[in-house]
Amino acid sequence: MSLNNYRYSSALPLATASAAPPSLLKQVGGAGSAAVITVSFIHPIDVVKTRLQISGTNGARDYRSMGVGGTVKTVMTEEGVSAFWKGINAAWLRESSYTSLRLGLYEPCKIAFGCTTPENSTFLKKFAAGSAAGALGSLAGNPFDVLKTQMMASEGSEAPSIIKSAKNIMNKNGIKGFYVGIDSNVMRAMVLNGTKMACYDQIKGSVVAATGLEKTNLLCQFLAAGGAGFFMTCTVAPFDMVRTRLMNQPADAKIYSNAIDCFTKIITQEGPGTLWRGFVPIWSRFAPTTTLQLIIFEQIRGLMGMKAL
Repeated sequence: MSLNNYRYSSALPLATASAAPPSLLKQVGGAGSAAVITVSFIHPIDVVKTRLQISGTNGARDYRSMGVGGTVKTVMTEEGVSAFWKGINAAWLRESSYTSLRLGLYEPCKIAFGCTTPENSTFLKKFAAGSAAGALGSLAGNPFDVLKTQMMASEGSEAPSIIKSAKNIMNKNGIKGFYVGIDSNVMRAMVLNGTKMACYDQIKGSVVAATGLEKTNLLCQFLAAGGAGFFMTCTVAPFDMVRTRLMNQPADAKIYSNAIDCFTKIITQEGPGTLWRGFVPIWSRFAPTTTLQLIIFEQIRGLMGMKAL
């Protein structure tokens, strides 16, 4: 897709061709800001998705039989509205580390993979760049991901404390407890970010070519982000299921030894379709998350004098 002819509306600062490349700090900082703002609105969907994925495991309630609507009603009735924001502080920390890196490092990784001209900017190179950025972000954000997952899965009217949850993990497993599921999380992050950024980049180019809209146009960004969100759900759902199961299993009674063992047991014991359990809430989360996150990131990039992705 074309990386040239970036035109900004009068509402955004101009980014001239002669301007110096944006610093890594600006890119990562802008990405982190967009991610924190977005997750504050999207977190309730993530809570519902997590409850469905852990349904029936480790003594958890059978949310699967309730469906999305029943799960929402049960959580609201028994735990209160605030339960939909359980783990939000851990989510903020996760987004500040994980998402700031996987979004902010995409453009530098594209250049590293040779995407310097429209001709050599292939979908495969974009996917590789997104995957590399996702892996680096995942390594930094895994401890907060573990905390967030366990806090969201916590049933009861009392919201779990992030400090108490962290101490509990440390007492049971030590430092390694914060890196449980790291293998599945890195794989998930690579597939997620590779799909997300490559599809967004590619779809946006197609929209620009088909409609003549500018890359800074909100409709263009909305269509590209929405398409990326759907493809992300298709490719990431199995990895998301495995990651959630690994991060939520009890320390004293391990059910799965690693990501491959988890994949195998889910397929053989529960059926392949289980890997896509919670597809609707995952899509319901990915679609608005991806759209808001990328649009906000694009606006922040413009305000900081950077080109559109």
